[in-house]
Amino acid sequence: MTSKREAVLKAVTARIVGALPGAEVKRNLAKAERIGPGGLVVVRDGDPGEPEVTLSPLTYLYSHRVPVEIAAYESATLPREAVIDQMLGAIGASFVSDRTLGGLCDWIEAEAPVTDDVETLGALPGRIAEFSILAIYATSDPLG
Repeated sequence: MTSKREAVLKAVTARIVGALPGAEVKRNLAKAERIGPGGLVVVRDGDPGEPEVTLSPLTYLYSHRVPVEIAAYESATLPREAVIDQMLGAIGASFVSDRTLGGLCDWIEAEAPVTDDVETLGALPGRIAEFSILAIYATSDPLG
């Protein structure tokens, strides 16, 4: 049986894939070798942190920050800043449309991104944005 943490991480990744159909979406990619024409998204497992614990019934409430990195180049019609902005907007709208992630979470939202340039040898400079998805969920077992 899949743990609640893993189910939330898979659902976050699937939601991003649905929001950005042209992007390459990877989970826990060690080192990006290239940014594809539709952009690259890396979803990391993050740290669920110390849970709040309630007794009777025993419940662990996590505020899990899931780090997300997106990278893109300019398109034929848009500068790289606009491409990143559109990608961020699509991801944000996807999570706003269902704040419970299909019932897996009590609440989910994206936090504000930090953006920067990314340069690779022999390629035009790209743009990267790093942010977290905050998923708040409860489980009866910290490992389950």
